[in-house]
Amino acid sequence: MRSPAPSVLGAVAATVLLLAGCGSPSTTSSDAEDGSTGGATGSITVLAAASLTESFTTLADQFEATHPGTTVMVSFGASSALAAQIIQGAPADVFASASTTNMDQVVSAGAADAPVPFAHNILEIAVPPGNPGKVTGLADLARSDVSVALCATSVPCGSLAHTIADRAGLTVTPVTEEPTVKAVLTKVELGEVDAGVVFVTDVRTAGDKVVGVPIPEEANEATTYPIVTLDDAANA
Repeated sequence: MRSPAPSVLGAVAATVLLLAGCGSPSTTSSDAEDGSTGGATGSITVLAAASLTESFTTLADQFEATHPGTTVMVSFGASSALAAQIIQGAPADVFASASTTNMDQVVSAGAADAPVPFAHNILEIAVPPGNPGKVTGLADLARSDVSVALCATSVPCGSLAHTIADRAGLTVTPVTEEPTVKAVLTKVELGEVDAGVVFVTDVRTAGDKVVGVPIPEEANEATTYPIVTLDDAANA
């Protein structure tokens, strides 16, 4: 259930393999028979969790450079919102979720089959430089003098944050609940809150804009990231 370290940034190789399977929708049967498909061609649309912004942007650039003529269009957002878009018929080829729950919704709706887990992530507290709220641990998030930003409960980072707080017997009352983990991170970066609960990879990519306050492993909660090619993909 818990993971000692995240692996989102180190596990994109699985995604590379999945994206490498995309081919031109105009490939003919004779091409397939003689093996002259010419490699990956055309464009694909990837819907990915907001916490994958940096890694998947880099991945898309690398894929296009490796396969000239291809285009990878990545749209980032809350996993719950992306799942709802897919179920409602939004055109896309690949879905990468920050939660198995949202992926299960897509599978149950008949929009995909057999997603593959490719990474894990854990939460961390982010505070502005200088730590004005003097936040040193999870318990400080329950202090009345500390302003906290959390993700909405429908979003994986929000659901996990509430699970952690409940397990610790803490009542955390956020001053704002944001639609994505990146929105929470922005609140911290701008100094609008004393602390925000985000993924550890978000703290890393923010650099010196925030300071991370680790959540002990025994109190933390991991999430699994699954990825899948959608059944209605135009370029499966």
